[in-house]
Order: sequence, then C-alpha cells, then structure tokens
Amino acid sequence: MKRTILFIGLIAIISSCKKELTEVPRDFISKANFYKNAADAQAAITGAYSSLADNYGITYWLFLVNHADYENGRGSQAPISVFSQILDVANIGRAADIWSSHYRTINRANSILDNVPEIEMDETAKNKILAEAHFLRAMAYFNLARGFGPLPLKTSESVDISTVGAPRMPEDAVYDLIIEDGMAAVNGLPETVGGETGRASKWAAKMLLAEVYLTREKWADAAKEADDIINSGQYNLVRVQQSNDFYKVFAATTSAEDILSIHHSDSRQSALPGYLHRPNTPPYNYSSGGVYAWLPNMNSFLSTWDGKDLRRDFNLYTKYIGPNGDSVLLPSATPVLFKKFTTDPSGLATYSDPVFRYAEAFLIFAEADCMDKGLPGTLALERLNTIKRRAYGYDPEVPSPVDYASGMNQEQFRNTVLMERAYEFIVEGQRWQDLKRTGTVKQAMELAGRTVIDARLLWPIPQEEIDNNPDMEQQDQNPGY
Repeated sequence: MKRTILFIGLIAIISSCKKELTEVPRDFISKANFYKNAADAQAAITGAYSSLADNYGITYWLFLVNHADYENGRGSQAPISVFSQILDVANIGRAADIWSSHYRTINRANSILDNVPEIEMDETAKNKILAEAHFLRAMAYFNLARGFGPLPLKTSESVDISTVGAPRMPEDAVYDLIIEDGMAAVNGLPETVGGETGRASKWAAKMLLAEVYLTREKWADAAKEADDIINSGQYNLVRVQQSNDFYKVFAATTSAEDILSIHHSDSRQSALPGYLHRPNTPPYNYSSGGVYAWLPNMNSFLSTWDGKDLRRDFNLYTKYIGPNGDSVLLPSATPVLFKKFTTDPSGLATYSDPVFRYAEAFLIFAEADCMDKGLPGTLALERLNTIKRRAYGYDPEVPSPVDYASGMNQEQFRNTVLMERAYEFIVEGQRWQDLKRTGTVKQAMELAGRTVIDARLLWPIPQEEIDNNPDMEQQDQNPGY
C-alpha cells in the first residue's frame, strides 16, 4: 500500500510539472522524449526557475514573517504567531506546501544535473545552466534545513517509485551539499545577468554562501564572501534623504541593490501588498480585495524605534488617503500597518520580492568579522555604520552624527548588528532566521510578550512524506508533531 500511495504522489508531481512548465513536452523527468538539445536544456532551467518563484511564494513569506517577534498573524495565520502551542492543522498544511515546493525545485535541479551534461551544445551555455541548477538546489536545501532541520537528501532525479525514497540525513550532511553546490555555482555563474532579471549571478551565489557560512558560524568564510560582494563594484547602496526614497530599493524592476529578487510584471505584481494593507487604502493598496493578515506587534522593538530613522516611516504607517483626498486614520483595532510593499500604480508598486540585496553584505561582514576576531575591528564598525547612516539620510560613506561609537565588546557589537538587521529587513523574512541561528528566539519573544515551546523551533515534516517515503518512519517526525 505504501508504494501504491507513493506512485500516486509521483504521478501528481509529474502532472503538476506539466501544467507549470509548458515549454517542456509531457513528463518533465522523462529522458525518452527530452534533454536532446540546447533548447531542451534552456527549457529545463526555465522550469527550475519557475519553481524558485513558487518557493518564494506567499506561503513561504507568511511563514517567515509571521514567525517574527515584531509581527502578528491574522485569521488562519494567527496561530503561526502563537508560540506556546504547536501549529494547527491549517498551518501544518502550509508547512507541507513549503516542503513539496522546495523538493520540486530540488528534483528539477537534479534532473538538469543528471541529463544536461550529455547534451551536445555550446559548453559555455551548458556550464551556466549546470551552475544555475547547483544554485537552485542549494537555495532549496538551505531554506528547508533552516525550517525543518535534518532532511532526506536527494542528489539524483526521481524517475520512478524505486528512486523516490531517501532517509533523513543530519544537518551537517545537508550543509556539506549546500556549500558544495554553492561553490559550484560561484565558479560557473556569470558576474552579470544582463537583461535576464531574476536569474542568478556569481554574486547571488556568493551571497548564498555568505548566509550559509553565517548560519553555520564559519565566520571567516562568511566575512570573505560578503567582502567580495562589497568590493565587486557591481552594486551600490541607494541614497536616501526621505523615507519614501527607500521605494527605489523595492519598487523598481531593477535596483542598484538587487542581487537576486523574484520579479513580477505589471499584470502580475507581488502578492505581499494584499497581506499588509486594508482594501482601498491609497496610496498603499488600490485593490477592492486583499487578505489583510499581517499586523505590527507594537510590544516588540517597534515601540522604541527612533523616529529619526527614516526606515521607521517607510515601514510603518497610521494614515491613508480617503475618497475625498483627505488623510484618514487607520481604525483603532489596527492603528498601525506595514508599509514597505505597495500596489500604488503611480510608481511605488512592488514588482519584485527581495531574496538577496546589497545592504545585507555589509551587515554580514560586520557580524562575521567581529565574531571571527573576537572584537569589532575598524572595518566591521565602518560597515555597520554605513547602513545606519543611510537609514538616517546621511551619505553612507561619510562619518555622521548617528555613527555607532567604537568600544563595544563582541557581544554588544553582535547584538547591535542584529538590531540593525531587524530594522533593515522588516517584512523580508530575515528576523526569524536571525533569531534561530543566534539562539535568541525565546529571549526576543519574551520581550515581545510571547512564550515559546521547543517544538516551534522546527516546522513539522509533512505526514504524507513520512507515510510515502520508504526510508522514513514516524520517529523521523520533528518533536511535538
């Protein structure tokens, strides 16, 4: 019975791939009628990128953001922000969706890595496609490892029910593969992607490695990768003089800070605004619909955020434009909302969801260099101050009155960097990952008025995976589920 169910699940995956990737004829994983020429290879990597967009769809965003200490979920998402109990049935299902989406990317990447090397085609184009596949597989495993812990490790495509099973492997083994893939991506990807927006470059792969090394506390490696990005000359920090200038970072199809984003079009904008704003609240949401689910938790660090920091007014708002052009206060039940992502057609509309942006390289270097050397050095402090200066409207490259002073010890400096990351990456899915990797989830949540049980530090393995994977048993489920 287990193998029968598994076969049905495989057929469902194949059927899903047929619907999502029209460029690929029939079965995505079939060798018989595919992977014959360069066009097939290009279609395959396009399909793998389409699953990356699924990975960073609204379900993954709502899981990350609703796990932050500064945010409260609404409606069916509210239980995600309650850490004193395990997830409810609806959100266990959402965790399963994240799992299946990412493993779909992994299988597509594996299919490319298994089959494209045999195609006779331009070697430069082939190597780029293979490097992209390594990058996409590394990204998927990294997201899964941070959410679920130890994982079934698949490095070859699943072509029938005999190749689907895989045991849950320790995180060390998973991260070894992630780093190996990341290095292959760095070595094979181009420095620029030209007009191919949303595609991975060498610098996106280096940013991935920097985040991985930071998570694994490989401090010198993390600092080196971040430093390489900063010194690459490929990116620039957007200059800011007023809060709305930050829209230049997020609202355009391209940005001087965009290392990797999920790009959209005029007809298919980001789904994020619908989860942040009330319906018909110009200039933030012109839609008559809207999910309206995520609310700032003002019991968190948001309550003490310096009003002179331009990121505060960019990220939080209390008023919108009424039908008569007047300023209308948000209702008392929801007096403050997040502002960063909008649907304003006058030029503020969100066309991309950030995955890696340049500002993070500065903060990764600052933290990693300090942790590596035991004290914050001059360059680590300067890189931290670069981000703070920009936040207050100063030239990032010139000392300013808001600079952090020297003299902090290692712990003080790291906590300062983490706070700066919290301000910089509001509603970008970074905070939960930062709290987890630094072991400060319970401390931060306590300050925000929440109690955290240990079971909530990992997401539940889908029961369907345990039932259908011949190499997994019920004891492989994460504690508490």
